[in-house]
Amino acid sequence: GMEGLRVGSVLLTGCDGGLGLELLKGLMEQPRPPQHIFAACLDPQGEVGRDADTNLSPSPPVPFADVTDPNSIKAAVEKVQEKVGSAGLNLLINNAGTTRRSTLATETAENMTLVYTTNTIGPLQTSQAFLPLLKEAAKAEGQHGMSCSKAAIVNISSILGSIEVAEAWEERQDVCFRCSKAALNMLTKCLALEYGASGILCVSVDPGCVTPPLGRGTGPVTVEESVQGVLQLLGKLSATNNGTFWNWRGQSLPW
Repeated sequence: GMEGLRVGSVLLTGCDGGLGLELLKGLMEQPRPPQHIFAACLDPQGEVGRDADTNLSPSPPVPFADVTDPNSIKAAVEKVQEKVGSAGLNLLINNAGTTRRSTLATETAENMTLVYTTNTIGPLQTSQAFLPLLKEAAKAEGQHGMSCSKAAIVNISSILGSIEVAEAWEERQDVCFRCSKAALNMLTKCLALEYGASGILCVSVDPGCVTPPLGRGTGPVTVEESVQGVLQLLGKLSATNNGTFWNWRGQSLPW
């Protein structure tokens, strides 16, 4: 079961739809849901906002215009701090991401810049900004070792960012996306090396090819399956897994 993940507070970026929204619902439907769930989304009046106002979320969504905008990240940090106080933030899931369909022949500087800015710089800036709150959570009483329940940064990555596997080239070249996720994986390693000393666990997770499906059994059958797998994995990770790359099935992936 998912009894392994017992998070006091979680902030999830990119909740406007797709995997982010499903991850949010998955967190709320756990046997022991987080006390504070912060759904960072571009449109707080959208689906997440409406659900949160009714019965979905104990905490209202955090409108953050853009993970590429330091001011809106700063505003989100202040909102989270107001709610969690000295308990800090236990889990940051950097899920906001974008892609542009491309081949090597059609790839452009504009695509590369746009996708890298959201997929790599966004998680960097968000992690930097929430570091003080993650450190607070890591110091809190009653939690030993390293875990996603205590203090962690989870970067939602992709097998398409694995240089060794180089999966699905024929179906989907998407050079800008692959490069941004390879760079995100290096960021995960850098965060693990630097923040690990403060007791913060940092990992990359491939949720499977949920959008769009690649076929041939490469991804989960459904987004629900992906979410259950990811949450189960997060409940199991510990200090020995700091700075590593996993898929939704709980398998370790090569960089």
